[in-house]
Amino acid sequence: MDNKMTQIFSDPGNAAHEVIEETIDDPELNLQQAKDLAKKIALKKCKNCMILSWKNGKTGEFYPTRECGTQKIPAWIYYAQVRGANLTININDGEYIFMILTIQDF
Repeated sequence: MDNKMTQIFSDPGNAAHEVIEETIDDPELNLQQAKDLAKKIALKKCKNCMILSWKNGKTGEFYPTRECGTQKIPAWIYYAQVRGANLTININDGEYIFMILTIQDF
């Protein structure tokens, strides 16, 4: 049995935050396609990652939708930041934004 451990960093100051800007020339690009693309990009950076939050700039929809404290930043950004998001993938200049936690194996 493999007892490989995975460490999840939840301290927002623990790692540098990288932003990747991606442009897709497809007017029919939808949220699911953008999410799949973001996962693909993130997996090139790190084999273990998870999308913590996202925003659909076309509709204004975001996840998670609940408020987190009384911060002056949008709840979906705050949610990801306090959970250690260290990668943001911005597709088509804000059309779709994904905040991701990359997880390093030890």
